[in-house]
Amino acid sequence: MVVLNKIYTRTGDKGDTALGNGTRVAKHDPRVEAYGTTDELNCFVGVARLIATAETDAALSRIQNDLFDLGADLCRPDMEKDADAEYPPLRMVPSQVDRLESEIDVMNAELSPLRSFILPGGSELAARLHVCRTVARRAERLATGLAITENINEAAIRYLNRLSDWFFVASRMANNAGKDDVLWVPGANR
Repeated sequence: MVVLNKIYTRTGDKGDTALGNGTRVAKHDPRVEAYGTTDELNCFVGVARLIATAETDAALSRIQNDLFDLGADLCRPDMEKDADAEYPPLRMVPSQVDRLESEIDVMNAELSPLRSFILPGGSELAARLHVCRTVARRAERLATGLAITENINEAAIRYLNRLSDWFFVASRMANNAGKDDVLWVPGANR
């Protein structure tokens, strides 16, 4: 259980912050960038939920919770020490990725195959989901960049990869099951 009695601590006033294991790093550290971007994504998901259908809202609610799990995973280095930790850190697990894949498959079954790239837009919800998709891709780029030098949970990276796909397919569903997608017309304005 998390208890936050005091919101400001002044411990980061000089530009550093604590990771989940207590290590202090610069606020611009690549790990902080990665989990900070998942937090940003969570905010955009909250904005999308404001206009989502009940079914999409329920799925977005699950995703928001997963994004907190993901942030907890990314903010805790030293995966090899997990077994020795007094309180084992929260890590993403393959079943979270599997759930996204199942949801993508269900949504995608209702869509016609794409014959062109689509432009972000159409309905307001689709546009908001496209913003989520691009922020998820940025979080993925940051996490994979971090994985070059540090040990990162593979399920966390797989989750981010699948999540951007989920947002793409969900945006098509929000566009009248793809019927109102805005198609890219190559060279249209030459």
